[in-house]
Amino acid sequence: MPSVTVHKGADRKVHPGSGRRKAPPVGKGRQLEDSALVEVANLLGNRSRQRDLLIEHLHLLQDRFRGLHARHLQALAELMRLPMAEVFEVASFYAHFDIIMDGEPEPAEITIRVCDSLSCAMKGAAKLHEQLARKADGATLRVVRAPCMGRCDTAPVAEVGHAFVDSATADTVLEAARAGHTHPQIDSYSDLEDYREKGGYALLDACRAGERDAEAIVAELKNSGLRGLGGAGFSTGLKWEIVRRQAKPRVMAVNGDEGEPGTFKDRYYLERDPHRFLEGMLIAAWACDIEDVWIYIRDEYPAVIEILRREIAALAAAGMTDRVNLHLRRGAGAYICGEESAMMESIEGKRGLPRHKPPFPTEVGLFGKPTLAHNVETLFWVRDIVEKGADWFAGHGRNGRKGLRSFSVSGRVKEPGVKLAPAGITIRELIDEYCGGMEEGHGFKAYLPGGASGGILPAAMDNIPLDFDTLQAHRCFIGSAAVVVLSDADDMRDVALNLMRFFEDESCGQCTPCRAGTEKAVRLMEKPHWDIPLLEELSRVMMDASICGLGQAAPNPVLSVIRHFRDEIAAGDPS
Repeated sequence: MPSVTVHKGADRKVHPGSGRRKAPPVGKGRQLEDSALVEVANLLGNRSRQRDLLIEHLHLLQDRFRGLHARHLQALAELMRLPMAEVFEVASFYAHFDIIMDGEPEPAEITIRVCDSLSCAMKGAAKLHEQLARKADGATLRVVRAPCMGRCDTAPVAEVGHAFVDSATADTVLEAARAGHTHPQIDSYSDLEDYREKGGYALLDACRAGERDAEAIVAELKNSGLRGLGGAGFSTGLKWEIVRRQAKPRVMAVNGDEGEPGTFKDRYYLERDPHRFLEGMLIAAWACDIEDVWIYIRDEYPAVIEILRREIAALAAAGMTDRVNLHLRRGAGAYICGEESAMMESIEGKRGLPRHKPPFPTEVGLFGKPTLAHNVETLFWVRDIVEKGADWFAGHGRNGRKGLRSFSVSGRVKEPGVKLAPAGITIRELIDEYCGGMEEGHGFKAYLPGGASGGILPAAMDNIPLDFDTLQAHRCFIGSAAVVVLSDADDMRDVALNLMRFFEDESCGQCTPCRAGTEKAVRLMEKPHWDIPLLEELSRVMMDASICGLGQAAPNPVLSVIRHFRDEIAAGDPS
């Protein structure tokens, strides 16, 4: 099996739309083209021109014309009564928007994105990209690198248009492209009728009928120990309690932008049982007296977006959304929008730049209103906890911990996937009991307990309970429970470099410690000899001075490798 392969040299490009990409110049005094105005006006139809729909309208243009032509951006700015500069800066921020300036060639008919994040890199993504790039003709097919697509258990992965090829080879990807298989495949899932037949929405009906008390439900969630499962780990019941104390109107923002390399649990649940999440969300809206809910789903999850469109429409047809307005929003390729305040900026139609805190979103959040921000999986558990009781959820656990955890497991195991396991399980137990052991021919060497930003631990530290608050002493954290298992086939220098390159590409560019720090760290780590004191000093600056968690956590992989695999670093140093 191949080890992680890194790209070196001047031919390396940041992901299209990276926050630091220099935008091509737009000539001053550009004249609005009548034909472009007509095209955009016809495409928008009777859709609202409100400011926060800018990204949604950019998606319409991208999907229709396979890119964002400058003339269409100018027309969109005119129709939305926005400065061209504002439209352009938003369009150039997101990776999935392709700006086409005057005189530039038309985009290829099909774009193939090859995931180059850690789990896919371990399975030969670099070779796959090279083979596809060599065979693509440029006019029909365009091949680009892309960050994690949330399908780490089927690595390597390629996206053809909006369809995915799992366990991809060059032949299977090209076959899909030539056959025109560019739309997302939606497998069978529990729709509204199925869900109601199994008792779904009975709890929500009871809440709305006055048979349930909101304060009692909040207390049940607090007693269960349910915490934010997007990574922050804040008490769910306490968050509801805080929001309930805020002035009205209050809103909710649901974070479905799980872009952390190694994470795919939210996609797993939404593609199978979306109404369990939707019911939990509607119960939260009822308990916190919220009338507007925005659901933000990453663009890499086209099947999820389509499923939610269908099922939200079914709920509306059944009269179940009369008390709440549901707004589904589509991300555009930006890992930073997994940070809650950056997500809110994106929902408002802006660049996904994290906000300074305080104030916190519970007080001043989406559109300046008190906001209940939640991860998808957190809401997924609400119904079960309220119906079965706090003791049911808290009754699971090992090694003194309480609750259940959905571990996204990928890497060198026989059976990767989402594993619902007791909180506090150890990595060794997780591998042996839930993943069928290590892949044939691979010896357990190390693991990431919490995705790209959660640090790396050696196999010798295989007895640590995996849960909130158990890993900090080892300078790691569980985050969203994205576990990537590494073996003796993996070079730890290359692993750390792959992760740092991800952070370099995904930095929003707002603050210097992160923007310049990740880039400098990559340059240092690409050298045969690591200047460890300089890397450690640079890491301290990033961790202390970055605005948000991206820059603060980006050094974790390199510091972990320095801490636990210093001998391997020295062995790879020709000096």
